[in-house]
Amino acid sequence: MRVLLINPEFPNSFWSLQESCTLLGRKTLMAPLGLITLAALLPGDWEFRLADLNTRRLRPDDWDWAEIVMLSGMIVQRDGLIDLIREAKARHKTVVVGGPFATSVPQDILAAGADFLVRGESETTIPVWLAALQAGETHGVIEPDGRPEMSLSPVPRFDLLNLDDYIIVGIQTSRGCPFNCEFCDIINLYGRKPRYKSPDQVLAELETLYNLGWRREVFICDDNFIGNPTHARAILEKLIPWQKSHGEPFGFWTQASANLGQNMPLVDLLTAANFCNIFIGVESPDEAVLVGNRKYQNVKDPLGESLTNIRANGLGVLASFIMGFDQETKGAGDRICAFVAQHNLPVVMVNLLQALPNTALWDRLQEENRLFGTKVTADMADTNFNFLPARPAAEITAEYVRAVDYLYKPSNYLARSYQDILAMRPTRAAAGKHKDQNSGTPKSRQPIRVRLKDLMALLRLIWRQGILADFRGQFWRQLVGVYRHNPSRLQKYLEKCGWGENLFRIRESLLARAGQSGPDKMTPV
Repeated sequence: MRVLLINPEFPNSFWSLQESCTLLGRKTLMAPLGLITLAALLPGDWEFRLADLNTRRLRPDDWDWAEIVMLSGMIVQRDGLIDLIREAKARHKTVVVGGPFATSVPQDILAAGADFLVRGESETTIPVWLAALQAGETHGVIEPDGRPEMSLSPVPRFDLLNLDDYIIVGIQTSRGCPFNCEFCDIINLYGRKPRYKSPDQVLAELETLYNLGWRREVFICDDNFIGNPTHARAILEKLIPWQKSHGEPFGFWTQASANLGQNMPLVDLLTAANFCNIFIGVESPDEAVLVGNRKYQNVKDPLGESLTNIRANGLGVLASFIMGFDQETKGAGDRICAFVAQHNLPVVMVNLLQALPNTALWDRLQEENRLFGTKVTADMADTNFNFLPARPAAEITAEYVRAVDYLYKPSNYLARSYQDILAMRPTRAAAGKHKDQNSGTPKSRQPIRVRLKDLMALLRLIWRQGILADFRGQFWRQLVGVYRHNPSRLQKYLEKCGWGENLFRIRESLLARAGQSGPDKMTPV
């Protein structure tokens, strides 16, 4: 059987990171983990062709070659996914669709003409679909029968990827989240009881990537890697010696809750395993908003202190905020800006709330007759709400635009990045090399580590920010300052400068859409 696996194109968003892709000479951010896991669950004698439309276009011979077309996608990929289903049916192909969007909004998939709709997780649903196909069935909805143990999940077919296309390759060590935030759909997709892969399973996936030649970042795309600290420690305690024995080939990103900042031994294990960036859903600095959305994990401990502890001890924090909650009061955007500035959070994601299907928020808004239809884009920069917010939409949107204007302005972003790096402890390799005679602070004059294949990225960054940009003076002053005061973090600082290119473009685009230009529109309180 010849199977064409298609990953629809992602619309431009915060997570497109298109400027970083350009700087690094890559085509897109991350490989489609769901499709290559699916391929590993299908019969070994089947033939596969992966078409990631974020890296290449579909060719006529792709369609001609395929006997079955299998698609997956997130809600944000909806329009492209629907168009692909229709095109595949127009070409008389058997179409099988699964993934988060198909699971959450099955009616759209069926209306587009899919032959088989596969809901839920592939480890339990694909065997049922294969049995139906073997029995001669030509269409149907495959429903999950419980949630699979992660021990059933195979090593993904990383060999189907053109690895040079990607900045990051993802793996997964668990599914599910113990928390119950009102606006989040993770617990509806994967449940509140986390399920885990064994440490040996995780190492087997990393060994496969290593043998294929991957030597860049790996994103552990668990919903909350530290949801069970005991499980996280078990993986890290095996990962640390594996990294050392393999020459530390990978840097890791993951998602975690803010309470990580109250567990310094776990932070130390993460940095020892070469974790570099942690995505954290902060959502709001307002306690009433957090409590109203059941984000209790951000209320239990001092939020700012937790984030500072994480950053100071060697992990970069990517903090996400959402505007438009019912409990929110006027000036929410100002308070977000003030919180970010106070704690020198460089990379921040500011979103406008979208109600997602099959969440407690969706159900509540539906009962209150506040939903605008059933279509959802999940585009967090979409200034058209899909529900009636509690305060005027124009007021929220204006605050959102001002917040993005302030937070993503190059001079403000670079200043936060500089302070963030100065406050971060030196790397383990640098600490103890020699000490400043006056302060006793570990110092190092190690040269920046630049891999040869990243040299062009460094030169592009210097050209953009150190020569062409009107903030080039600040770029060079801060670069020298990092070299003098925390030289072992120079590479991390340059990475933050590169991240900034994405935020600068987002700011320009949003201001253009809002009909604004020119100097700062706000100063945080």
